[in-house]
Amino acid sequence: MAQEAFEEIAETFEFLDDWEERYRHVIELGRAMEPLEEALRVPATKVEGCASQVWLVPRIEGEGPGATFRFRGDSDAMIVRGLIAVLRALYDGLSVREVGEVDARAEFGRLGLNDHLSAQRSNGLRAMIERIRGLAAQAAA
Repeated sequence: MAQEAFEEIAETFEFLDDWEERYRHVIELGRAMEPLEEALRVPATKVEGCASQVWLVPRIEGEGPGATFRFRGDSDAMIVRGLIAVLRALYDGLSVREVGEVDARAEFGRLGLNDHLSAQRSNGLRAMIERIRGLAAQAAA
């Protein structure tokens, strides 16, 4: 069910020999993202449960379960910013119904990220995924 953009990341990861190269690639994905405007870095967009500062801003196009889910995000930590870029590749452009069907844990497992993130980063990633799923579920209702 993964998006083409996520599949491209997975293919790139297959060619990277070690975790340090993969880690650098995730950071580069984050660097390539457009930064979030300061005006959007507010408590309403902040993700709780992350050790770093994380903001996710959804944009729903359409109405009901078929509405398209889009989001932007940012973080004060480069690796987390990269994780947001990976999440965007996984979720951005799906219908709000499809967002709830994605097994993010399995998809991140394909990248080997589950095994190489610290406990704090893993908790933060879970918090971001739950926030994305919650925003999409709200829009689908």
